[in-house]
Amino acid sequence: MWERELAVSAPGKVILHGEHAVVLGKVALAVALDLRTFLRLRPGAEGRLSVCLPGVGVRRSWDIPGLRALRGRIAADFDESKSPSTEQLDVLREFAGIATGASAPESLATLAFLYMCLAISAKYGDVPSVDIVVWSELPTGAGLGSSAAYAVCLAAALLMVCGAISCPLQEGESTARWTEEELTLINSWAFRGEQVIHGNPSGVDNAVSTWGGALRYQAGKITPLKRVPTLRILLTNTKVPRSTKVLVAGVKEKILKFPAIMNPVLDSIDAISQECQSVLEVMPANPSAEHYPVLEEFFDINQHHLNVLGVGHPSLDRLCQVTASHSLHSKLTGAGGGGCGITLLPPGTSPLAVEAAKQDLCACGFECWETKIGAPGVTLHCCSSLSAQVLHALAQS
Repeated sequence: MWERELAVSAPGKVILHGEHAVVLGKVALAVALDLRTFLRLRPGAEGRLSVCLPGVGVRRSWDIPGLRALRGRIAADFDESKSPSTEQLDVLREFAGIATGASAPESLATLAFLYMCLAISAKYGDVPSVDIVVWSELPTGAGLGSSAAYAVCLAAALLMVCGAISCPLQEGESTARWTEEELTLINSWAFRGEQVIHGNPSGVDNAVSTWGGALRYQAGKITPLKRVPTLRILLTNTKVPRSTKVLVAGVKEKILKFPAIMNPVLDSIDAISQECQSVLEVMPANPSAEHYPVLEEFFDINQHHLNVLGVGHPSLDRLCQVTASHSLHSKLTGAGGGGCGITLLPPGTSPLAVEAAKQDLCACGFECWETKIGAPGVTLHCCSSLSAQVLHALAQS
């Protein structure tokens, strides 16, 4: 029986450089974003498992015997090395009353919760009698890894409750991290949760959310970067909806049409990612201010390249113009065509300039956060150490 009240948090992610080029085998750099998803775990009512997701309006509770019976119907081969099967997910949908093909966030979040809970408990112990609340600072559907942060929090909490990983938080500590081996297990199960939600994810989002910091991704190979600096940024959501699939297809079409023109652009984006990695890796030991103008130039050059690829948008042009008027440098992050942009805030940037830029961006109808990249990965917290805002949000259950 689980007896402690604890919280788990995991970061979102942004692509720093390499979006779109990564689809064609080039290097991308993904960094952990310090807008986090928080999960509160507490002992549940005897014989019941409850989940509340206030951000998407989910409040569900099941009796443990019913879940055990459900697990018995589908638990032939639950394992972190195996993808969820269509048959397993169909049985879970029927149990939870989720229509086939339902893609609303609340349906997918419930399905992932059920799958991970039954799969992890089948391998490591009984279905836990706990009460789970998950709330996020991350907007959903903005390409910021919100579903991965959710899956990482769930994996860590469920593995801990079932005894597969330790509870590393000692009496009197406010936060703790798991061992490398335990993080690898958390990441494996989080990837299965991502598969429930997305079908065929790359694994980048859950890896960034698990380990934090920054990682390099190329042709399916994920490599965490050794020690990276924490960089201050503005993250801006233009709120312009876009289809990643349509944008990716457009880039592919342009490359097929003009290979001699477009392939050098992809090579240049690849070089930016690699040069940026080199700069980031020397910064912790040599935190000189001279690195920031280089990072700003990378932002400017890459943004022009992304426009050449055809994934820009007037809203992103406006974002770049507004921040440039305050001597700040921005680029789109992710799919483009709207969505989000990031603005670097070098040390010494005046608070007045940041505030003025935020006000001007909000006046465009955009949503803006002052945050950090290179944030820590999945973390265990003593609940009393969380901010009042987070505690208030988790109490809405």
